[in-house]
Amino acid sequence: MQDMLTGLIWVALGSVIGGTARFFVSGFVSRRVGETFPWGTMVVNVTGCFAIGILAAAADKHVSFDAVEPWQFAVVGILGCYTTVSSFSLQTLALVRDRELLLAGGNVLLSLAGCLLAVALGHAAAAAALG
Repeated sequence: MQDMLTGLIWVALGSVIGGTARFFVSGFVSRRVGETFPWGTMVVNVTGCFAIGILAAAADKHVSFDAVEPWQFAVVGILGCYTTVSSFSLQTLALVRDRELLLAGGNVLLSLAGCLLAVALGHAAAAAALG
């Protein structure tokens, strides 16, 4: 029971940081680029994937984040609250409902490709830097 409570605290603390970062990054991008396409959500998801790639490589190399608490804080808490798959899904549905099928398809393809590429690049960069 103590382990679960400790994990919950780590996730909650990380969620405060991740949610706040998501709010600012997504809003910043949306204000700069506009909201006809969900660029803010895309930037959040791709940068979140890049970050999780870095943290996964660090865990693989046993540098850090291979222990439970740092992983709960950073990956489950910060990145779990930072990335926005639910927002991505809702925005894609809104594009479909508005009959913007090309934009909806572009959002799905760009998000998937961008996030997979970002997690691979983040992991590769961190693995190379860590030896």
